[in-house]
Amino acid sequence: MGASCKDQKKALAICLQRSPCVLIERNTPKDCLTDPELKKDLPELCVANFRAFMDCRNGVFDMRKRMRGNAPLSTGKYDETYDKLSTGDFDAHEEMRKLDVLNRNLHRQRELQEEQEKLRLEGKI
Repeated sequence: MGASCKDQKKALAICLQRSPCVLIERNTPKDCLTDPELKKDLPELCVANFRAFMDCRNGVFDMRKRMRGNAPLSTGKYDETYDKLSTGDFDAHEEMRKLDVLNRNLHRQRELQEEQEKLRLEGKI
């Protein structure tokens, strides 16, 4: 895999590790992504991270991006959090609380965007 998708992959892994599907129901992250019954209960943030990762992976094969590159190289932003979750050095309740806060923020942001789009279409903006 190209280094450009490393951040998206780690963000997805962190989100899946914090999700109830893995923490409470004790499923593997792979099962949470591939099983349709489990996937429908994933937090909105994890679904968005999965979409971003798949877009990045598909961009590796996109010939239009061949000269410019797919995306910037990895920033290492998620390395420390990923290492903590991978080694099991975390509090499950705290990680679920973090995921809940991030998921609520994403939901609010999407609602605001939809509201602005609705106002734009009505011609009020």
